[in-house]
Formats: sequence, C-alpha cells, structure tokens
Amino acid sequence: MPEIIVGRDWDDLKKFGNKGTISLGKNIVGTGAETHLASEIKVDVLRPHIVVVVGKRGSGKSYTSQVVAEEIYKLPEEVRRNLCVISIDTQGIFWSMKYPNNKQRDLLYQWKLKPEKFNVFEYVPFGQKGKFDEMGILYDKTFSFKPSELTVADWCYSLGFGENELEGILLSKVLNKMKGNYSIDDIASKLEEEEFDEKIKLRVENILLNAKNWGIFSSEGTNVYEFLQPGKIIIFDVSLFGGGVGWNVKSLIVGLLMKKIYEARVMARRKEELATIEEEEKKKRNIPLCWIITDEAHNFIPSTGSTAASDIILTVIRQGRQPGISQLFVTQMPDKLHTDVLSQADLVIAHRLTSQRDIDALKAIMQTYMLYSIEKYLDELPKLKGVALILDDNSERLYKIRVRPRQSWHGGESPVAL
Repeated sequence: MPEIIVGRDWDDLKKFGNKGTISLGKNIVGTGAETHLASEIKVDVLRPHIVVVVGKRGSGKSYTSQVVAEEIYKLPEEVRRNLCVISIDTQGIFWSMKYPNNKQRDLLYQWKLKPEKFNVFEYVPFGQKGKFDEMGILYDKTFSFKPSELTVADWCYSLGFGENELEGILLSKVLNKMKGNYSIDDIASKLEEEEFDEKIKLRVENILLNAKNWGIFSSEGTNVYEFLQPGKIIIFDVSLFGGGVGWNVKSLIVGLLMKKIYEARVMARRKEELATIEEEEKKKRNIPLCWIITDEAHNFIPSTGSTAASDIILTVIRQGRQPGISQLFVTQMPDKLHTDVLSQADLVIAHRLTSQRDIDALKAIMQTYMLYSIEKYLDELPKLKGVALILDDNSERLYKIRVRPRQSWHGGESPVAL
C-alpha cells in the first residue's frame, strides 16, 4: 500500500523520495464499523518545519511529540548526524525515554516494532542538583546561564517589574553600567551605589538576590554547543519550578536557550552557505539542524501578553527556516496560543478537542482546506487514544491518523489509585 508523506513539497518528493522522513503512524480510513488502518503516514524532517500538536488533557499530545523524537533518533546515520532534538520538559516525564516500553510489547509487535530504550541526555538546573539527588531522580548533566546574558527586559519580566516602573528604571540604569561577566552579587552592589529611593533600592535588591535561589545562574554558564550535538536528544527538565514565579523562570530558561540556539545556527548557516558557494560543502554539518519540542507551549507564547520567551520564539517562527530550526509546539489550549504560531504552522496534529474555543482556534487556519466543518472530522475519529487529524499545509490535505505506539516508556500517564 503506498505511503503518505506530509510536510514535503513536490520538488523534494521527486528529488528525495521517502529519504529523510519519519513514520508517525497510519492513515485511518472509513467510519464506524468500517474503520481500519491503511497507508503509513510519514513526515518530512529534511526541511525546517513549524508543527503544532493540540488536544485535550490525556489525548496523547506529549506522547506524539516523543514519537517524533524517537523517529528522528532512528533515522539512517547520513540524516541523523545532521539533526538534533531539544525537548523542553515542563512536567518531568520525558526522562522515561531511557527505558523500553515493555508494557505495550504486544501492541508494538502488531505494528512490527519492539520495545526500545533511547540514549537521551537529561539536563537539570545547576542549583537543583541537590533536589534531584535527594529524590533519587537520575539525570546526566546540569545547565546554567551567566547573569550577564540576560537583557533588562529578561530581568524585569522574571522579577515581576515593568520596564517603565521605578524598579525597572533603576534596574535598567544599573545594568547599562555593568561590563564583562558579572554576577548577581555584582548587580546588587551597584544597586547600593545608585542615588535612588532607598525603599525601591531595597525592594529590587531583595528580589534580585532571591533569584539566586532559582538555581539557573553560575559564573561559567553552559556552552550552547554542548547541547547542539549531532544525532542527540537533549531534555531540559524544568519541572521543579513551581509557585508564583515558576512559569516566569521556565520562560526565562526557554528564552535564553532559544537565543543561544538561534545565534549558533545563524552563524553556522552562514559558514555552510559560504562552503556551498565555494563548492566545498561537507556532508557532515559541524552544528546540526535543530528540532525544538516545547511542551505546554501556551505558557511560553500566549495569545495575550508576553513572556521572557515570546520575542525569541516569534523570531524563530518567522526567521528560523533559513538557519534550519524546526519547532514543535504542544498545547491543550490552542485558543491561548499566540495566533502567529498557528498561522505559521505548516503541520497541525489535532487530537481530540471538546472546548468550542479551541475548535474555533483551529477553524481559523483550517477552514480553507476542508469540505466540512472541523467538528465533523473530529467526531468521526475513533474513540481511541492516539488518533488525530493531521493537516498538511504543503499539500492542503487533511488526514486521519493513528499515531504509532511508543517504543520507549511513556512517563505521562495519569496515576491510578488502585
């Protein structure tokens, strides 16, 4: 039975065939008692893409995102060495890729697959090392950022100040005077020297020093090239940040990380272009193309307001194709996601949705491709986990799909009281 390739235009289909594609699942045909699985559905990963995975809680969104990661890791070496995957783990569930999915062994065999563990690298915040050790949670390395890498806007958002408020103005004055690789203590010392309202100085200093407890700052910082390794899956576990500032800190981490990746790939792409012009392009890239998987994406790039990650995510969405950055956004609230994310997505994978607002958000981008309303297509999906609609903007086609079972253990299932 012929396979279906989504995300690839006709020129690339002629040139590459099915090379550089990953298997996401199988096409669902028929309805009701006539429903059955047919052609294999494959996704292009040779070119950069913006992919959005949506669905209500428990519908299989995170599961699908990690199937993508597994498949990229399984690619032939000639393709895999030019790619890497970076997952932002907000729930602490992606570490389970290190273990085989023996629980679904029989289902995997039906798909002609077998349980398999994957060699992923999990990073945790530098200052949370003790917490992870105490709880007996395994990880591979820690990551950190230099305080000098943050802009005034980064600090203001993370600390809860408006840039035009007195606290923000004071912080801006101080940071504009800082030079070189400085610490949070250095910033606090400069604050004390400023001629400013003493109460505001004390408030800013106390909140700033509390930022040391976030555990993401060190004088060295982690080199971005440590993450951008050919063929690797890197997981950033930011799940332990809770409380009022939890999402602020998570957004700061995502924003700083994406800035580093974007800058690294822009520089690398320039060198690759030059090598092509001089006809000296090597088959192996020094800095691989990057797939960034962001869970709970609506918290980082919301439809209203902004976060410390919003601007750089929008930049990568609009300009990341040329340097070779793909983004996969996962959300259970597409109506809370910035409109540019959905409008720029060339692949949308929609698991079951029941909220009318979420359905309406998809209608805005899918209505021109459909003969019927999206509610009809969603209602026709079998009542099974892992089923979804997939919209391919390249072919302007809509497919029903059942995502293949994971080969590695899925850590995102709800606990059971019995």
